[in-house]
Amino acid sequence: MEHSLEPFSAQTHLHDQKTHIILAASGSVATIKLPNIARALGGHSNVSIRIVITKSAERFLEGQSPEQPSLEALRATPGVDGIYRDEDEWGSPWVRGEPILHIELRKWAHLLIVAPLSANTMAKMTMGMADNLLLSVIRAWDTTGTVDAKIKNKRPLIFVAPAMNTAMWNHPITAKQIEVLEEEWGVNNSSKDGWISVLRPMEKSLACGDTGNGAMLDWEAIVRIVEQYIGVLT
Repeated sequence: MEHSLEPFSAQTHLHDQKTHIILAASGSVATIKLPNIARALGGHSNVSIRIVITKSAERFLEGQSPEQPSLEALRATPGVDGIYRDEDEWGSPWVRGEPILHIELRKWAHLLIVAPLSANTMAKMTMGMADNLLLSVIRAWDTTGTVDAKIKNKRPLIFVAPAMNTAMWNHPITAKQIEVLEEEWGVNNSSKDGWISVLRPMEKSLACGDTGNGAMLDWEAIVRIVEQYIGVLT
């Protein structure tokens, strides 16, 4: 398994006969479910996972409990072949000809799962911002399916699983952002050229103490949806 500080080149992995999944988390308590998703998907021998985690999300995985292992512990998860933080993007002065991490990850990936997608990252994503590694990967995504057409046989997909407080989910700006993700960029839009699949949150008692909609979709449901998409559902 590659250490995230080593230069990563997509070219060396393009013909490994595996489904390449970027599993990402942004700053939400639901980040604690990322290890479960990684273990479940990594259990398939034909799946390779590279984890991208934001600075805020990283705070939920510092070895606080067995449910919240450290990132170093996550490196030992079968199927996990790399973990990347913001500082891995420009860790040293760039020299012409060296790979650029967010572009290499884009070239490598067959799909991206952002689980959880926080309110902050969703807002930035819908505005096209790219101020961290995860958002840079999303901003550089091959939304037309033509840039990487020679190395991929179909348009790559992004699954997003929003997770936030109920009041945040009910905020009017959230509805506008979800409209962008589902109606303008969604796989089910009328133009049939979408590249986003929104896994809407569910209603439950939240970690903050509130009860209502906004909790990330159950991690097992996320895994089943992804398994069905990549064709490994048993």
